[in-house]
This record gives sequence, structure tokens and C-alpha cells, in this order.
Amino acid sequence: MSEIFNALPGIEVPVGSIKKSMTRMWDDVAAGGGAAPAHDNAKATQVNFVVQLGLHTTVEDALEQFQIAVRFSRRYPCRVVVLCPMPDEATTTEMRAKIYGECHLGKSKGDTRCCEFVMLNYPFSARPFVENQVSICLSSDLPLYYWPHRFISSARISQFKYLLNRSKRVILDSAITPADALTFAWPKPELVRDLAYARLLPVRQSIAQFLSAYPPASIVDGLNGVSLIHQPAVAAEARVLAKWLQTRLVNCGAKDIRVETQERAEGVSFELDFNYRNAHRFHWRGDLAHGSGSFTADLGTGTTTLPTTVSLLSPEAALGESMFF
Repeated sequence: MSEIFNALPGIEVPVGSIKKSMTRMWDDVAAGGGAAPAHDNAKATQVNFVVQLGLHTTVEDALEQFQIAVRFSRRYPCRVVVLCPMPDEATTTEMRAKIYGECHLGKSKGDTRCCEFVMLNYPFSARPFVENQVSICLSSDLPLYYWPHRFISSARISQFKYLLNRSKRVILDSAITPADALTFAWPKPELVRDLAYARLLPVRQSIAQFLSAYPPASIVDGLNGVSLIHQPAVAAEARVLAKWLQTRLVNCGAKDIRVETQERAEGVSFELDFNYRNAHRFHWRGDLAHGSGSFTADLGTGTTTLPTTVSLLSPEAALGESMFF
């Protein structure tokens, strides 16, 4: 994990002088004519954001997540603390730190949006002290959000009690987490959000908007079950979609409805069928590779065919959706 720390952009500074070094960094940027937050603008940040890079994270993946956080900060200015744990067998006992910052102009000249990054590289022996160091790095008057990325064990992440208990949201990605991540006994399970669910927002909205044209009773009249075929790459999103569909159909009055999912390597990303015992029909297909799809339905008022766009939220937009909605 030191390779990740070394690859991330920023200036290495002593752990004990992170705040002073951050102030000095912005002063140097301002002195050089660069964009920097005004001293009376509370650093132009709105949230604290802790990103923990698990031991399954590669250098390439870490750099990608870093850029996602930067793009996220252009809409939601934030103080970001990136945790880079070393493998258990690391022999060093010292913690290392880097700082990094960017500012961007928003919709007006006075709208300055800044992100401040603190990267902490720590050995397993220093884990009991990591959260204390994180708390020092955070802006105390701003809300906290926590995103453990590619962690290898839910039980090990559960040891970070300060982050799990203080955060307004704990953000997981069920596409890459351990199998028990969404059912694990987190301290505040009601605050856990799944990025797979957030990414699926445009798909959920598209299906809901189409079906909203029909009375709920006609949607569930004669409905025996639902089948959802999907490509392996979107298995997490398909699982989320199946659960969402089942909940919504029950809300429409369906009883004992099951949504069966099946992987298929060939074909479009998603193919959804409502299976009726009468003449009703509903079919949706979605192709993420081409951004297109279609609806075909006959729910008692004649056949309707409608082309539609199909997409997932961008990673930074999915973060925002998970945090704030």
C-alpha cells in the first residue's frame, strides 16, 4: 500500500504538522497567483469525506478513485482524508502523510469550490491511532461521510468505530465488497448506502416513469412473476433492481411476487419481463454499451412501444446520490 501512497499526488509532510502545512500550501498557491480559498471563507469546503482504500486496491484503482473524489469535490467542496493501510506484514511503525488541494470557480466569480486532501499511510500496528489522526485532520464543524473501498473484511472495517458512528452516511459498493457487507451488524445500519443502488437511479427512474402511465391495478392484474436477465458485469445492479421491483410491485397490490434473476454473457445488459397469465405484457431491455433500450407493453389499453436511453450514474454522481439522498 506504500506504492499507492507514493503514486497519489501531493506533498509529503510530517504527520504532526498537517494543518500548518495545508495553510502554507494554500498561501504558496495564492502567492503564485493560483486559485486558493479566501481565509474568511472557511476553506470553501462543505463536507468531510474519508476514503479508506482497502488492501484489494491496486495503484491504478487508487488513482481512479482519487480522481473521482476530485470530480465530486467540484460539485460538493470537501476535505478528503484518504487512508492507505499497509499490508499486515509491513515492518515499519511510522505513519506518513501527504497533502493536496485544488480550487475551481463555480457558477460565479465569487463561487470558489475547493477540495483539500490528506493522505495517511499507516502500518497495521498504528491502526489504533489512525482514527485519532483522522479526527485531527477533519473540519470539526462539517458533516462526515465515510467510504471504505475494496476492503477485505467487514469485521475489520467494523473496528473503525469513530468513523462508523460519527458519519452521516457509510458508503459501500456491493459490486466489490465482501458478501456479508450489506447484512453485517454495522453500528448504524440505517446509515449504510450502496453505490450499486445509487448508480441505478436513471434506470429506476426510467422504468417508474413508464409504468406511472398505468393504474397500479392494471400492472399487477394477472401477474405471475418477473424475470430479469442480465450480464455478469452488472450482477450487483441487477440484484438491486430485482429487490426494488419486488417492493414497488407489492406497493401496487401484488402478492407473493418473486423477481427471478439470471446471468447471460451475451445480449444486452438487462432484459426484463413481467410474466402474466392473461393478455397483459411488459418488456424492457437496456443496453448500457450503446446507451439505448426500449419498452414494449400492453396493460389493457393496447400495445405501446417506446425507445429510451439507458445509463448508470457516473461514479462521482453516485457518491452524491448515496450521501445526500
